[in-house]
Amino acid sequence: MKSINEDIKNNDFKQVYLLYGEEAFLKKRYKKKLRQALAAEDDTMNCSSFEGKGINPNEVIDLAETLPFFSERRVIIIEDSGFFKNQSPEMAEYMKEIAPSTYFVFVEEEVDKRSKMFKAVKTAGRIVEFPRQDAQTLTKWIIGLLKAENKKITQPTMHLFLEMVGNDMENIEKEIEKIICYIGDREVIESEDIKAVCTYQVTNQIFEMISSIAERKHKKALQLYYDLLALKEPPMRILFLIARQFNLLMQVKELKKLGYDSKTIGQKTGLYGFVVGKYISQSKHFTIEQLKEALQDCVEMEEQVKSGKIIDRICIELLIVKYSQD
Repeated sequence: MKSINEDIKNNDFKQVYLLYGEEAFLKKRYKKKLRQALAAEDDTMNCSSFEGKGINPNEVIDLAETLPFFSERRVIIIEDSGFFKNQSPEMAEYMKEIAPSTYFVFVEEEVDKRSKMFKAVKTAGRIVEFPRQDAQTLTKWIIGLLKAENKKITQPTMHLFLEMVGNDMENIEKEIEKIICYIGDREVIESEDIKAVCTYQVTNQIFEMISSIAERKHKKALQLYYDLLALKEPPMRILFLIARQFNLLMQVKELKKLGYDSKTIGQKTGLYGFVVGKYISQSKHFTIEQLKEALQDCVEMEEQVKSGKIIDRICIELLIVKYSQD
């Protein structure tokens, strides 16, 4: 990110940029920054966009070889092309000899760093990854958003907020807007404000469900599951998140056994530091063998659903009942 800002500040651009990673909010922001810096906002003649897996590389190359019209640069923005996962020899070869007046901005969620395209862009230009941001970075950003609106938040309330809304920056921004509208002229955001207006993320519901399973409260666990179904959450996505939760618990349990502290466990698992304690506590209800068995059950149930041997909704009910029995 810093490197792109420096390029814009110095008006010294690489001919090709690749922006990739899970954090869509930052990718969108820096795509816009580059677009505005490389071409005039109303210059639609020299700025072209392509999106999706069906992009024809030869069509893009032909356009790239076309001189800009009354402009210093031709800008080509390509999003979610799959060029960095599937082979695109034409584009990879073209990256070695881009027309001097043409500038590319690629925006992708996933890339294969072994691909010819990734290696070609790395040689020809600049690659910037946008991963999910950690709690410290998000906290600073949120405080900045609130400060601009003359609002304040305490650390415990901030922790509650991040626990509830997750780490997606686009979602966080929307939730902040909701809170600001909700509290009106009041300066300090309270925990009750968060609970009143913020949308509870599915992953938090899954955490509660596993807690209920661990405490052998199968009725509560089933009710949480039925609540997710009522919210139109697909059963197979719920199964995926349950498997993810069991996997995280297994990682936390093993790392704790090896003597790592909460901060290091958070760094190694991608969990917020302030929630690691909850995961450590939850993991105590299971043995490593139980967690491995639960993960294996999740894999087998997914296969059974895909082969039509069991209905997706029922397989999760069976999983909940099995692991919440006394």
